[in-house]
Amino acid sequence: MIFVGTLAVLSIRRPALIFIFITVLLDVVSMGVVVPVLPQLVLGFLGNDFSRAADLLGVFISVWAFSHFIASPVVGGLSDHFGRRPIILLSNLTLAMDHFLMAFAPALWVLFIGRALSGICSATVSTAYAYISDVTPGDKRAGSFAVLSTAFGLGFVVGPAIGGFLGQYDIRLPFLVAALLGLANFIYGLIILPESLAAGLRVPFSLQVANPLVSLRLFRRSNQLSRLGFLSFIMQMAQQVLPACAVLYMTYRYQWQVTQIGMALAYVGAVYIAIQSGVMRPLSNRVSEKTLAIVGFLAGTIGLWIYGVASAGVIFLAAIPIMEFWSLAQPSIYALMTKEVDAAEQGRLQGANSSVLALAGLLGPGLFAKLFAIGVNPEIGLNMPGLPFFVAAALMLLGLLVVIGLRGLQGSQIDKR
Repeated sequence: MIFVGTLAVLSIRRPALIFIFITVLLDVVSMGVVVPVLPQLVLGFLGNDFSRAADLLGVFISVWAFSHFIASPVVGGLSDHFGRRPIILLSNLTLAMDHFLMAFAPALWVLFIGRALSGICSATVSTAYAYISDVTPGDKRAGSFAVLSTAFGLGFVVGPAIGGFLGQYDIRLPFLVAALLGLANFIYGLIILPESLAAGLRVPFSLQVANPLVSLRLFRRSNQLSRLGFLSFIMQMAQQVLPACAVLYMTYRYQWQVTQIGMALAYVGAVYIAIQSGVMRPLSNRVSEKTLAIVGFLAGTIGLWIYGVASAGVIFLAAIPIMEFWSLAQPSIYALMTKEVDAAEQGRLQGANSSVLALAGLLGPGLFAKLFAIGVNPEIGLNMPGLPFFVAAALMLLGLLVVIGLRGLQGSQIDKR
């Protein structure tokens, strides 16, 4: 019902929103399929050494984030110049080829190449947000971004469930399925996806804008934009604990198999969808973005702490609905950001914001993976696998204090332009 309701909302607006929703959905499903099995594949290469696997997965995610960081402003600038459609299509095709490469990877170094390519392709997530900005009025963007977030959530319901199911038969089979989904997404977009950026709004591509460090200067345009960029960084930094540690944590602490992990991740995605579709959309028209961000950071703080202390899998699962309310913050912050720049710079903004997220991805995975490795290393004897979740909860708490202290953010109720 949630999925049908989301499509009904989309159909009220431009049909292009339906197309970008489905395009993003297929893209995320193809990525979600490999989530439950990639750590298992790495463990297989390392003889089931959890400490070494945690360190290596941290490096993997950092490689992904570095590629994402470098590519994000380039992709944002290219989408402002050539339009959104060709960038999205090229990403879909390349991501499919990447999954084929990883399916047949004979060694760890091939997986490194695959992670780098995936990071480059994922930089086009910012193009999807720019696409939404192109076709949605400023006062409606928080709700539209929530719809896009629903596509991500639905993809991470279907993707990990498929990956967990297929992984019990062959650990590499999910990569092949992901590649086929990527090709289907490319063909779908090639036939259906329209262009959203009018020719008159396109701007020349600049190497200066393509510099990932220079692109971050956009956040210095105003104090409000700077603070919002910092909040986005803090939030994404804390969230890096999940891709860095969650699968290994479930395997180590609860002895879950790949099928159980896939279903748990699917449950996370289902709760995420319910919140984005059933909570975020109605509230975005009634409650200020600042209030939604406060609720999101508070929920993230509590949820991550419970994850860390959960001695039984059932406690971890019970905390997921609390944790997933953090997702109220992300579209609210994005919506506030879009009001700080004009229409011609939406792609640049999303590229700069994507660079902030990638920067968090550079720093976070290595930190949290190392904390997990320390927590489970028998030579150290700490015996605290929840250590990375405690640190992530502290970061969320910092973000909560910052957003509470913000002044002049009245959100969707008065700041509509």
